[in-house]
Amino acid sequence: MLTRTKLFLALAAASLAACTTVDAPPPPNTLVVAKVAAAPALDGNGNDTAWASARPLSVKLSGGANFGTTGETTVTLKAVTSGDMIYFLMQYADPTLSMQRGPYKKQADGSWKKLSDPNDKGGDDNVYYEDKWSLMWNVNDSIAGFNQNGCAVMCHLGETKPYGNKYTDKAGEFADMWHMKGARNGVWGFVDDQYVDSTRYDKEKASNAGRKGDPGGPDYKAFSLVSGKPEFMNKDGKAANAGGTYWIKDGDQVAFDDSKFKVGDEVSSYIVFPLKGDRGDIKVASRWQNGMWTYEVARKLATGSQFDVQFTDMGKTYTFGVAAFDNAQVRHAVAWEPQKLVFAK
Repeated sequence: MLTRTKLFLALAAASLAACTTVDAPPPPNTLVVAKVAAAPALDGNGNDTAWASARPLSVKLSGGANFGTTGETTVTLKAVTSGDMIYFLMQYADPTLSMQRGPYKKQADGSWKKLSDPNDKGGDDNVYYEDKWSLMWNVNDSIAGFNQNGCAVMCHLGETKPYGNKYTDKAGEFADMWHMKGARNGVWGFVDDQYVDSTRYDKEKASNAGRKGDPGGPDYKAFSLVSGKPEFMNKDGKAANAGGTYWIKDGDQVAFDDSKFKVGDEVSSYIVFPLKGDRGDIKVASRWQNGMWTYEVARKLATGSQFDVQFTDMGKTYTFGVAAFDNAQVRHAVAWEPQKLVFAK
């Protein structure tokens, strides 16, 4: 039989152990999803009470174009769940707001020219592009080596493209890729829901190799010069570099009126569409302020799509990769080690 003193000490030890378990930090590279009563508002501010209850995970990204002189930044992640939804807060330093994606510019002789990086040898514009980010998830732990080595196992270098092509090694291996394109799907409040499969690169049949959009696109469509002038303009008639936008939302396009623009004006070269169905599963609110991007992201825990990661097992560890692009088409800053997501007990 326990004495009163021994009983007190035993209870104290149990209480201390319980506190230690609750307060112990998670393993390295682990994002813990907190359960909250009220969901955060998607407004790009990141100051909702819900985020205060979530542990931050800092992930250093390196090897990217731009991002100052180092090609590096650090993304801070938080995650919460409420009801049937999961929410992510992402914040990272980016010294420049980049939305000037491939515009047409009126030249001194009155002609129009599409602006592009003079060093771009194909698919590698790092001057006239946009800010982006990507999260890559190992669907059903299907990709061999991903959980140990991260999303780099899908990058195949030396195959015609800078930074290589993305595809998995075997049929049946899938990655769920969340691709936020700041001057395209982001302006509608969507993250482009994509996936990566085992399709090899083929210049004619599979120029994007294994990277594909979920059903429900397209997210944008470029248009050409017609008789030397852009085919469309935004109905507000504003130049992109004078209060307008470097994109045209579908429904806002009208026939181009050259008389509205002077030498040096820039206008959009593409129309952006709201994503639908499977491809439109992920919502986002974005804000760039004082050299810092803030993104609030929302998706259902379970979408039912074969192309998506399903957050249905609260005891499972979900492995993912993180990358950010500063005005770069493909040269992203990336975390070379895999990250883990778990739900708080």
